[in-house]
Order: sequence, then structure tokens, then C-alpha cells
Amino acid sequence: MFGIYLRPSWFGACFTQYALFFSLSFQIHGDFVLIRGDTVSNMSLTQALQEHKDRRKKDANAIMTMVVKQSKPSPITQQSRLGTDELFMAINPVTKQLLYYEDKAEYSKGFISLDKTLIADNPSVILHNDKQDCYIDICSQEVLSLFTDNFDYQHLRRHFVKGLLVDDIMGYKIFTHEIHSSYAARIDNFRSYDTISKDIIQRWTYPFVPDVLCGSSAIKVERQGTYRASDVTLSRSAQLGSFIFIGQGTKIGNDTKISHSVIGERCTIGSNVTIEGSYIWNNVTIEDGCQLRNAIVCDGVILKSGAVLQPGVILSFKVVVGQQFVVPAYSKVSLLQQPTQQDSDEELEYADSTSGTGELRSDKLNGDIAPDLSETASELGTGGVGYIWKVFEGAYDEEWRHSVAPIPTDKLVKLMLDRDEDEELLTQDGNVISASGELKTDSDGNGSEDDDNEDSRDDYVSFEKEVEATFLRAVHENVKVDLAVLEVNALRLSYNMASVDCGGAIFYSMMKLAVESPHNSASELHRNAADIVTTWQKLLKSFLHDIDEEIEVILKFEEMCLESAKDFAALFPQILHLLYDKEILQEDAILRWADEKEGADESDKVFLKRSEKFIQWLREAEEEEEEDE
Repeated sequence: MFGIYLRPSWFGACFTQYALFFSLSFQIHGDFVLIRGDTVSNMSLTQALQEHKDRRKKDANAIMTMVVKQSKPSPITQQSRLGTDELFMAINPVTKQLLYYEDKAEYSKGFISLDKTLIADNPSVILHNDKQDCYIDICSQEVLSLFTDNFDYQHLRRHFVKGLLVDDIMGYKIFTHEIHSSYAARIDNFRSYDTISKDIIQRWTYPFVPDVLCGSSAIKVERQGTYRASDVTLSRSAQLGSFIFIGQGTKIGNDTKISHSVIGERCTIGSNVTIEGSYIWNNVTIEDGCQLRNAIVCDGVILKSGAVLQPGVILSFKVVVGQQFVVPAYSKVSLLQQPTQQDSDEELEYADSTSGTGELRSDKLNGDIAPDLSETASELGTGGVGYIWKVFEGAYDEEWRHSVAPIPTDKLVKLMLDRDEDEELLTQDGNVISASGELKTDSDGNGSEDDDNEDSRDDYVSFEKEVEATFLRAVHENVKVDLAVLEVNALRLSYNMASVDCGGAIFYSMMKLAVESPHNSASELHRNAADIVTTWQKLLKSFLHDIDEEIEVILKFEEMCLESAKDFAALFPQILHLLYDKEILQEDAILRWADEKEGADESDKVFLKRSEKFIQWLREAEEEEEEDE
């Protein structure tokens, strides 16, 4: 078994995928694993390889197994997490054969077209928009042969995979292998770079985490997901937030604040600097009073005192930003002039060849590519060196889609409105696709009620997990409550859930975070819960519109105390009181819950009895109010 690692930079004008596969076809004589060099994964290939081999024994035309992973079935969450469009796959749920593959970027009419023979030839087909392509493929030797025979194949998915799916002559087939607990994702834009970097720091990719990967460097893992090299020089007044990495030899000055960021090796950061959600590579100098938010700063960059990088800025190697200069949002700054349509590929090839080194050859800083850099000072303020590349007309959407900066609120709102329109279309023509995505003929439309209930339960479990992941990301990345509400609403629409489901899932996520946060006593656990509820009460209230929905929160808490969060059992009345004090639960909701519990079995009255004093206090307060009236 061979493994092929594809460096992204290879796919330029002078070295295509065709040339690569043509070369490899003479060297590989069996199955092989094909993986892009920008893919991050901790999955074990054992099961996928065995499935591929077993399938090949039964069907010689099964030439490829594509690894996929469950993802959020929403264009909003796809955009906000990986900067990608929705991916649609039609898969036979029994054989796992891939029958259709299309990403949203490939169509513009608002619908997708399926060949009727696809349904006719397969008893059951499920159309998915909740699968993420991991870009890990197990291939037979025929894949190499097909690439050498079809020299016009330049893209593995767009040309090869789609070409194979519509080819009814050769009869070759592609199958899928879905991973669940393992991690796999591809970095193909700055937003996915940001997301996957955060996942690594939050240890979703274990054992591929900073303290393991840094080899001989001594990296200490501290509370709140902070990684720090042993020789970092840190001022006593500097403030380090959660989920940050600081590399060897870096120095940080007085009153500097850093959160949700990566700082490379041998960086010098002055005093009163603010760095949020940014990536600072190696040998960077940031002078006093600078502000950086959601930016990428490459090797050797210098930010002079008071410089400001607005969200989405990317500074290339050895750029110098002048004093007090504000680099506008989404700007890309380089020592190289921006290519024009008339330019040759030389400067692009050169930029690619030096992208990993941070070195600039002196002969390339002369002539047509880069004249005397002193002439460019005005572009980046006093003492600045570099060119600000302009965003071409029509390219602005790509900037915010693929940026490390959070998606602008107006863009999120538009995505939600578009999603609402899609939901309305599905409602108007609801017989086309079931809620599960399964495509059936009319004769297959009468499923059992038990199956429907089981699907509904499975959907809620998946929905709850997605809400929890969204909430944790909002906590760790300091996402504004309004944006978190938009994301949860997007999930609600995607899973066809009600507002009450959102409230229960958010409350579950809040209490789970509290119980999983460090605590040595019941009082510390109560403090954890109080802090989280106080910070995120607006998010929870956004999905509690009436008494019934508030009662569901109490029932959810009862369930947690009995099953997943038993540490809270002794604190049930105190948490109930906390929710009342924060005006999350109304008096009527608590009393109605208590009244409904009166007729229940004794085993269901455990938490009612523990809350008797609080319930009695509420009843007396209610009676006093009635007497006053």
C-alpha cells in the first residue's frame, strides 16, 4: 500500500495533476492512499482500507473509496466554519456507493438536477448536504490509468469524480467511508486555516496537538488552552486569554493583551499591544500600542508603534507597516507589486516558490517586479514598506467568505434569508425530498411511524450536538450573542426543529460547559453555572418565548441531573433559583412545573421535593401579590 502526498504548490502552470499521475503510473502497482498536503486528520485508515479491499474482491469496478464526515447541513455554518459552499452528495445508504457529487458553486439556478435513472437503478438514495469531503481517497491502480488516459483532467473532484459518476461505459464506481469520532478537514482558504488552527489548539486533532508536535521544544500546556514555550519572556502585567500558543524565544511587553491567537518563535511584542484572533508567524516585531484583530502576519514583518490591522488583513513576508497607520479590513500587503493581467506568470511562480521560507532574493527586488521599496512608503505610512493589493471589482464576496475575520452581520442575515427561501420552496413541494433527505418513489412513501420517530430522535441528538459545538465556539471565540443567535437559528432551520428545541439544547450546552469546567466543590460548580448563565442569558432568552418553552428547560435540567450531569443533582433548587433571578424562568413556569409534578410517580418527584422550600417561597410571594391587588 502506497501513500501519495500532494503538495498544494505543485499544481501550478508547469506541473499539473495529469503530469503527476502520469509519472506515478510507472511506479505504483497496487492500491494507494491519495491525500492532499493541506489536509489535517487523525483518523485510522485500517477500517477504510479493509472495506476497500473487501469491496474490490467482490466488484473489480470499485476503484475508489472517498472518506467523508458528518457536517452541519447549513450554508451558513459551512460558510462560517470552513468558508466553503454546500456540498451535495447522493449516496446509496446500503452499499455506500456515491451516485452524485456537486458543490453549490457549480450551480446558480437554485436547484440541482438528478438523472431519473439514478433513482430507478437504486432502491434507496439519500441526498446529503450534511457531508464534508475530507479529501482522503483510497484508490486502485485504475485511477492512475484514467488520469493518464484523460489528459484534460485537471481537478480531482470537478473533473475526475464527476466524470466517473456520469460515465456509463466503463462502469467504474466510487464508494464512501464515513468517519465519526476522528478528525479530518482540509485547509484550502484562510477561514478554514483559522478554524482548523483553533481545532488543533482545542485538541480535537489529538495526538496532533502543539505540545506533541513541537518535538524537542518544551511546550507547557496551561489552563484555558494556553500553550507556552519554556523560554518565553512575559511581562507580569501582560494578560493572556484562552486558547493561545506562544513559541520559543518570544518576548511580550507590559499591559499587552493576547487572546485566541498564535504567536510564533522569536517574536518581539511591545507594551500596550492588543492581539485578538490573529496568527503571528516567526521573527515578527510589533512595537508599542499596536492593535491586531483577526489578521495573519507572516515571517519578518515589522509593525511600527501605533499601527492597526483591521479584521481580515494579511501581511506577507518582511512587510513594514508605518507608525499609526491603519491597514484597512481584508487588505493583502506584500513586498511584491500586485500582478496585472498583462504580467507574466514569473512573479506568481516566484511568490509560490518563496512562500514557505520568508526569504526574498535581492535580484527579485529590482526591475519590473519590485522597484526601489523606498518609493512605496506612502502606501503604508511613515516608514512603511510594501504594496497594498487592491480587491478587484466583484471579488469582495470572496474576501469575507475566505477571511479569518468573522462573517459580517449583514452577510449572515442575507445567508439566513436565502436559507428561509430555500425552506419555503421545500415546504411548497414537500413530496420531493423527505426530511431525512431520502429520495423515494411514490410507492415507497408510506414509512412506519416507528421509523419516523426513530429518525426524529436521531435528528434531535445530532441537532443538540451541533448546538453544543456552536455554543462552545461562541464562548471560546468571543462571538457576539446576536451572531450566535443567527447560527443557532440556521441550525434550527437545517434540522427542522422548533424554538423550544433550541432553548433546551442551549441550556444543555451551558450546563455541560459548567460541569466540565474545573471545580472542586458544589459551590465552585454553582459559580461556574452562574458565570455562564450571566454571560449567555440573552442567547438562551432568545429561544424562550412562552411558559411551555420555559418548562421544557426545567425538564431538560431534570434529565441532566439524572443522567449526564449528576453533579448538579444536589444543586437543582439553587440553579432553579438562579434562572428565576436572571428572569430566564418566570414564576408561572416554575409553579406550573411543580403542579404537573404533583400527580407523577414518587420516583419522578425527586427534584420537586428538593425544591420544596423555593416553591413554597414562590407560592407565598404570589399570594401576597394577590392580596395587595
